[in-house]
Amino acid sequence: AMDPIANQAAKMRYMFGGTTSVPIVIRAPFGAYVSMSAHHSQSLESWFSSIPGLKVVIPSTPYDAKGLMKSAIRDDNPVIFSDHKRLGGLVGEVPEDDYVVPIGKANIARSGKDATIVAYGFMIQKSLESAEQLSKKGIDVEIVDLRTTLPIDEDTILNSVAKTGRLITVAEACAPCSVASEVATIVFEKGFDLLKAPLKRIHARFAPIPFAANLENQVLPQTDDIISAFEDM
Repeated sequence: AMDPIANQAAKMRYMFGGTTSVPIVIRAPFGAYVSMSAHHSQSLESWFSSIPGLKVVIPSTPYDAKGLMKSAIRDDNPVIFSDHKRLGGLVGEVPEDDYVVPIGKANIARSGKDATIVAYGFMIQKSLESAEQLSKKGIDVEIVDLRTTLPIDEDTILNSVAKTGRLITVAEACAPCSVASEVATIVFEKGFDLLKAPLKRIHARFAPIPFAANLENQVLPQTDDIISAFEDM
């Protein structure tokens, strides 16, 4: 399936000089924490997020799922709609009225002043759990939900880091060549002077995802990993 996505849909508008559109939405569920073993637990959003011509959206709430899907359907470009498997049963308020969540615009999922977490998908839930526990220790965490990994909302990330001075990226994907690595690069290149401490990355270990839940949990990011990263800053 990668050839029609990466070589055809993503390139067609460019190859025809902008005279044609490719209004396609491709739903591509991703993620682990469901004991589905190595073949069905991968996070491939970083692959798609490196292909010019695509857009990649990743909801973390029911509200965003509807709003991003409507934006994707109305877009004239091919959009990868990548929803995490663990969020399928998440309950939240979804207006019946028509609305959209803009592609390319991040959301402040939690306001804070001491440090910034940048995450997306199911990692927003993990980050919110961590922030709640950290608040009991007097650490006020701001959480930036990317919502879109291609294009990335650089301004929201940099504005948050300017406010807090500290950054942790949290992603389920492995670290090499990942969306989290791109976020780190953006801050290094455009906001290095904003940092009060070295940034940290929380990510899956560089290994296939095991089937057994106890082993899966050792490979994937956990709430305690995020909390420990803040305590070490």
